[in-house]
Amino acid sequence: MAILGNIIKGVIHLKDALSSEVNHQEAQSETLVHLLKEAKDTQFGTHYNFADLLKSSDIEKSFADNIPYFDYNKINEEWWHKLHDGETDVTWPGSPTYYALSSGTTGKTSKRIPVTDEMIEAIRQAGIKQVFALKNFDFPADFFEKEIMMLGSSTDLEERDQHLEGEISGISASNIPSWFRGYYKPGEDIAKIDDWDKRVQRISERAKDWDIGALSGIPSWIELMLQEVINYHNLNNIHEIWPNLQVYTSGGVAFGPYEKSFNALMGKPVTVIDTYLASEGYIATQVRPETDAMQLNTDNGIYFEFVPFQPEYINQDGSLTKDAPSITLKDVELEQDYVLIISTVSGAWRYLIGDTIEFTNVERAEIKITGRTKFFLNTVGSQLSVNKMDAAMRELEEQYDTTIPEYTICAKRGEDDEFYHFWYLGSELKNPDEKAIAESLDNALKSANKNYKVARSKALHGVKVKVVSPERFYDWNERNKKKGGQVKMERVMSEEKFKEWETFVNDD
Repeated sequence: MAILGNIIKGVIHLKDALSSEVNHQEAQSETLVHLLKEAKDTQFGTHYNFADLLKSSDIEKSFADNIPYFDYNKINEEWWHKLHDGETDVTWPGSPTYYALSSGTTGKTSKRIPVTDEMIEAIRQAGIKQVFALKNFDFPADFFEKEIMMLGSSTDLEERDQHLEGEISGISASNIPSWFRGYYKPGEDIAKIDDWDKRVQRISERAKDWDIGALSGIPSWIELMLQEVINYHNLNNIHEIWPNLQVYTSGGVAFGPYEKSFNALMGKPVTVIDTYLASEGYIATQVRPETDAMQLNTDNGIYFEFVPFQPEYINQDGSLTKDAPSITLKDVELEQDYVLIISTVSGAWRYLIGDTIEFTNVERAEIKITGRTKFFLNTVGSQLSVNKMDAAMRELEEQYDTTIPEYTICAKRGEDDEFYHFWYLGSELKNPDEKAIAESLDNALKSANKNYKVARSKALHGVKVKVVSPERFYDWNERNKKKGGQVKMERVMSEEKFKEWETFVNDD
């Protein structure tokens, strides 16, 4: 009998019984007031008169009216660069303990995003919320005695100018509570290995010593790790070595594109729980099994705003126009894409995180990630968002009985000077009929998006497809950034970047 598991499960149920349901709109109002009070004497708070904003009869509106939008480049050039010069109390009291390094899917160089002690605590509390939400999934008691494999970036953080730097997954893993360390795998020694291939090799060597009940990490890198373990031990599937694996906590990107290839590595079904941990904070987590949507962490150090995702509000580089209207949680609607804006206890203010979301349940503050602002393809009016592209990939997978975990696209003129969408699909299809696949993809997008259908009847001349091994996508990421961690493939490329990509892919 799983005595310890029953105790842990009982504590989780007791904690839930003693907790009151969060009123998300009230929580957001309280969070904004807390942020403004804490930062009112900082350089940023003084410049934008936070003390006066706190006296307003409508703080949310006054905040939106008086503080401009920032993306990383803008806030770094105007404010965060002072932190690197040794100044304190810039956009948040004191100095950050950590910097999260993130080149994301679009940047050429690493961003250095401040991570304060308050943010570390907010991330920890969001993680605890996720653990306590497991009671909703009705796992057996012995599940709570199993080990958890967290595959992120290295926890061997770099010391620099009295702070530590690394990717957010490495920072988070280096701050796990002491009571959790007995469950955490691959353990501190292996997690500190910076070279991803060497780290996965050590995981493969030790895999038989562990009783893994849950996995956590970005899907593409989790899949590669699982495949290495399977190959190393000559297995048919991962459950032959980890028979008690029941849960996969996905994060960083939408799981949909990876579902089929992920399931192919399993010997039996596992429960997939989506999470949304970004370098700027722990945004949301799935809290119930009835939906794969995630609940915003509305009471935990982040204030959210939402800008309707309309072409007239988006600049060519993915930033927002100055007059783009924002709304708060109380005014959002279902089935509408929004650009996500956050203000945080790390001193990010009205910050464009780069993701688009839609609400599936407003009262519960539940969302799904629908794409990236820079990956919105609006050439000649086609208006394709990543969620529409992902859905088209799922149709192709079913039609051609394959997996397409990775893809990228560029809109540009062909040799005949007409506009085309050029797609590269990551698949192991043998002898693919690329013209037939292009026609199938074109038809899927026409059915899913009326704007695309209109564009195809006018200026968008056609679709061209190349099928390459998914390994080429991983090799590209390794060449441009590095393997593992928070690294994600860019879904939409500029012509300049696409030219580099094609040269890389065709260079044998």
